[in-house]
Amino acid sequence: MYDVPHLRFPEFSGEWERKRLKDVCNIRTGNKNTQDKSDNGIYPFYVRSQIVERINSWTFDGEAILTAGDGVGVGKVFHYSTGKIGVHQRVYILSDFKCDGKYLYSYFAGNFYNRVKRMSAKNSVDSVRMEMIADMPIALPSIEEQKKIGHLLALLDDRIATQNKIIEDLKILKSAIIEKHYRCVKKHSVRVEELGKPFSVGNLSKDDLSEIGVPCIIYGELFTTYGAIINKVESHTKKIDGMTLSRKGDLLFPSSTTVDAVSLIAPSAINVDGVILGGDMFGIHVNSNFDAQYLSYFFNHIAKNQFAKYAKGSTIIHLHHTDIDKAKLLLPCLEEQNRMAMCMVSLDEKITIESAILKTMLIQKSYLLRQMFI
Repeated sequence: MYDVPHLRFPEFSGEWERKRLKDVCNIRTGNKNTQDKSDNGIYPFYVRSQIVERINSWTFDGEAILTAGDGVGVGKVFHYSTGKIGVHQRVYILSDFKCDGKYLYSYFAGNFYNRVKRMSAKNSVDSVRMEMIADMPIALPSIEEQKKIGHLLALLDDRIATQNKIIEDLKILKSAIIEKHYRCVKKHSVRVEELGKPFSVGNLSKDDLSEIGVPCIIYGELFTTYGAIINKVESHTKKIDGMTLSRKGDLLFPSSTTVDAVSLIAPSAINVDGVILGGDMFGIHVNSNFDAQYLSYFFNHIAKNQFAKYAKGSTIIHLHHTDIDKAKLLLPCLEEQNRMAMCMVSLDEKITIESAILKTMLIQKSYLLRQMFI
């Protein structure tokens, strides 16, 4: 069995050489603190997150790979850089490469998280020891093959970054459009209770989850993500008032912890039996005088913080329909609501398409990382 990857450029042959990272690069940490950053700084400042700050003094000058040494970014935050940079004291700097830097970046970023997970005694990895990096094995082909692999993966990374930017710009455009429309359109005063009939808070708990039963969309903070289909619920229709919904055009409000988000549910558009509410949600059946789709965008973009002042509690914050039913909203006429909702839905569909493209690119990159490295 030859020591070669499954997928390879056809012009290359021969076995790869196995080494450790300490044999092919220098490893050290930065020397800056978070308070050293400056919004208008001259140099990029690499901290323990994907966000690159700015700074007026530099730590390192040259080609480098950077990764977080502790915090939530351990094994997940990686940067490739050239030139003068500032580096936080808990960020590792890999430099002085005896191999192609972009090849090493792709290999390291693609494999390091699994390594630190295996070497950690806990389920969560919160810090990186020097030997985790230094003793990490790496397989190296010829320098020419390294450069070609590194260049290919760098091009894919650039395209993924561009795709992320497209999606973020569409989200910014969406917010800008609805906010400008709202500023310019004529509005009238409406109380929350006029929007429609409220339905009770949900009462689903984690104990109700089962591997059998019918699939449903589950909304609620107890269940990780609003709208995520995360499991099946056995005999959910036996639950009482307000738990299972099946009509298009309802608004859902979180009733605890976070009180500035609203979701529009539309189960008829998805192949599921219905929608189930966790105990931290309540909702409104929107009547025909209003566009529920528009109201969802309105609460998420225009009035997302409006109900925070009605929340009650210290340790656990609660929001109930009775707290907000007299609250006044300024809304455009139904015709304007319909027009803006159609525009927002079109943008959402575009974002969904672009997100699917991004997902495909990430799958492609993951495949290449598995196949082109040993």
